[in-house]
Amino acid sequence: MILSCQNITKAFIEDTVLSNVSFHVEDYEKAAVVGINGAGKTTLLRIIVGELAPDSGQIILSKGKTLGYLAQNAGLQSENSIYDELLSVKSNLVTLEQQIRETELAMKDADESALSSLMEKYSLLMHKYESGGGYTYKSELTGVLKGLGFCEEEFSKSIATLSGGQKTRVALGKLLLLSPDLIILDEPTNHLDMQSIAWLETYLLNYKGAVLIVSHDRFFLDRIAGKIIELDQSQATVFSGNYSDYAKKKEQLRIAAWNAYVNQQREIRHQEEVIEKLRSFNREKSIKRAESREKMLDKIEVLEKPTEVRADMHLSLTPRIKSGNDVLVVDGLSKTFGSQALFGNVSFEIKRGEHVAIIGDNGTGKTTLLKILNGLLPADSGSFRLGTNVEIGYYDQEHHVLHSEKTLFDEISDDYPYLTNTEIRNVLAAFLFTGDDVFKRVCDVSGGERGRVSLAKLMLSNANFLILDEPTNHLDIMSKEILEDAINRYEGTVLYVSHDRYFINRTASRILELTGQTFVNYIGNYDYYLEKKDILSVSLPTAQQTASAADSESKADWKQQKEEQARLRKRENDLKKCEERIEKLENRKQELDEEMAKPDVATNVARLQEISKEQEGIEAELGALYEMWEELAE
Repeated sequence: MILSCQNITKAFIEDTVLSNVSFHVEDYEKAAVVGINGAGKTTLLRIIVGELAPDSGQIILSKGKTLGYLAQNAGLQSENSIYDELLSVKSNLVTLEQQIRETELAMKDADESALSSLMEKYSLLMHKYESGGGYTYKSELTGVLKGLGFCEEEFSKSIATLSGGQKTRVALGKLLLLSPDLIILDEPTNHLDMQSIAWLETYLLNYKGAVLIVSHDRFFLDRIAGKIIELDQSQATVFSGNYSDYAKKKEQLRIAAWNAYVNQQREIRHQEEVIEKLRSFNREKSIKRAESREKMLDKIEVLEKPTEVRADMHLSLTPRIKSGNDVLVVDGLSKTFGSQALFGNVSFEIKRGEHVAIIGDNGTGKTTLLKILNGLLPADSGSFRLGTNVEIGYYDQEHHVLHSEKTLFDEISDDYPYLTNTEIRNVLAAFLFTGDDVFKRVCDVSGGERGRVSLAKLMLSNANFLILDEPTNHLDIMSKEILEDAINRYEGTVLYVSHDRYFINRTASRILELTGQTFVNYIGNYDYYLEKKDILSVSLPTAQQTASAADSESKADWKQQKEEQARLRKRENDLKKCEERIEKLENRKQELDEEMAKPDVATNVARLQEISKEQEGIEAELGALYEMWEELAE
């Protein structure tokens, strides 16, 4: 065991964030801390690394073990270049190199008496250098920088000129090169693109020490974590397995806890009703029995109401106007910034009802493309057109649609004055804003909360074509799952940029990968994309061949998908016709039954025979139609 947390409790004023939190991390174990925003995850990490003191409890790190910590926004301040900043981690090896060179020079001019001691010193220095990784540290440093998304041209950039996200990546690189016995990471994937995240996953899986992670990236947690520590209502619960294993077990436990709570509440109400009834009899024996039941009721340990089951929170995104089948046609679009060509001559189409994810490395132009489609930036060449009755709803990363001085309630009510107070509260509740939370100002809430408000406004718009730029950024896992369910139920069209592979896997029906300044089309979710990507990368050596083969494969898939869609439409049409014929025959059958009941018909043998014959024909046809309906419905 490398780390033990024992009964950690922490409160801020009257708000208890952590209460008797206990867990441990074994040597070489990869563990993750999960929970909704505000559950105390970052607070727990800061207590573990000594930045905060717990109110009670203790943190025990095994003797002689080291730990390294990466905060969410590592404010790295340095005048060094990116390369030199990481090189500072290996300063002991740089010093050894210098001492080795100096000793070599001294040995050239040394006499015999001095040479012996110099050779001994040289041997000792070389041993330290070799055992410390002297022959590999430069390639290791370069590998880490490239893995984290820095190209060689950027190695000489000054830290002072970098963005906050780039500084965090440099800080992560330094931490990985330090190789402590326990690495503690708070949201390490926030500023990484997919390629860098995949590299980090592989690095951490092969890491020789232990890892403790806070992350909302469920795909990342599925690959890395072997233990999940959940923080919920200030308590900690430990689950073995990765995130998917945890989610299944958590749902089972949540349902069991909810059922236990509901059953106990039902029993309490029943006992209270019995007690009240006994008292109403106003007899000595009845009153004594009522008092006896009251004493038993007082001894019951009342269960706390569990966290609301997420399935009860429904978010509806329903377009008010149906668009035409052709939603977006992009033809030969190109964009360059300065000397950097982002994409060139790209063409694609989006049909009504499609959920299309755009993926690609940072800096390839994904957000730029969305801004062009929204009229916020001009294209250098090419064109695009929207289909009939298409109305765009745009979600941008900066949340420009929000007003910082307004309350969350006013943000909704001012734009949608026809909504009642109850309707506005219901919309905000769907995004986890309840009680007095709705009266917080936009400028006072977190980035994730602002994201949820922007999505709430989007939900209320008339849009039938949603264009979303990183919609899951800063959302906790529960909020992501609510959004995923909403998009999956959405009857309109969706085009979004995201690095969240779990989100893409659950919501995308098609993926456009922006690579080599062009798009490669994949008809499927993220798992399908990975499968095809692996096949293509193994079978084809060059990027150009890969793109060509992927395009050919995609065209075949597109044709196959169109044929499948045509088959489904035919089946739906046949099913509709079958149901209409059944309804018509059943109505006719009822009419005949009513006619037979008429007195003048009941005595008309010839007419009765006609009706009977028609009924037999209807019964035979209905029998066949019922069988057909069953086959079509399946």
